Amino acid sequence: MSRLLGRSELVRLVRLELRTQMPRARTWLALGFSALVPVLITAAFAVGGTPSATGGANETDFLLVATRSGIDMPLAALSAMAPFLLVVLVSLFNGETLSGEAASGRLRALLARPVSRGRLLAAKGMVAVGLSVVACVAVSAAGLASGVAAFGWHRVVTPELVSYSQGAAVERLALATAYVIASLAGVGAFALLVSTLTDSVIGAVSAGIGFAIVSEILDSIPALGSIRYGLPTHYMTAWGGLFLQPVDTGPIWQGLVVQAPYVVVFCGLAWWWFGRKDVLS
Repeated sequence: MSRLLGRSELVRLVRLELRTQMPRARTWLALGFSALVPVLITAAFAVGGTPSATGGANETDFLLVATRSGIDMPLAALSAMAPFLLVVLVSLFNGETLSGEAASGRLRALLARPVSRGRLLAAKGMVAVGLSVVACVAVSAAGLASGVAAFGWHRVVTPELVSYSQGAAVERLALATAYVIASLAGVGAFALLVSTLTDSVIGAVSAGIGFAIVSEILDSIPALGSIRYGLPTHYMTAWGGLFLQPVDTGPIWQGLVVQAPYVVVFCGLAWWWFGRKDVLS
């Protein structure tokens, strides 16, 4: 019975959070940018064209072959947007979860009622993850729609000059999108943790962005050696292995393994701190 009551409370809190987040202009602007930027990238390439790939290029630099097929465009958009814009959006959705409520005073009102803090945090985190997923999917969907409209439904040619049929390329695009979402999990978890520590939305969102930027800076320092393999952004572009011949999924699995401890530790700390935080004083 207690489990059923707990699930019922969690579902109620998720619905409440959705009713809170969906009417906000910030939510729709963020999702709108996710869809708009790939369209703008497509328009830019339709006007200016792209350089020809000469082989030996980085396997995720689909900007080099963006005009060869409409299916290349969402891949180009993912490679261009994941390191920064998607980091910003994931940090926004996760960093705003509790800091925004605390800043507006709504968190006190929520906790004045008999609400489990753990389930409240879980509900807000679930909605934040859901919005992050929608943002990433919007990049691929908008890139695919605008790319096909501009450059047609042709076989995909990768930066390594490997050719894939349309069906095989779309399947790999779906897997690449799912991996990009997973590769941002550590950043989102850190932003969620900071949102339990501060009442400043800007502070929590900036912390998530800063966490990713510091990781990328450290990853660019060869002197760190194998330490870089444990950074949360090191394997962000590992999805490019899906478009090699033969397919190389090793770095993808390594990237997923690297994300796990960040998510577990940051979410665990967020749950521990929020359960003890005095928000009613």
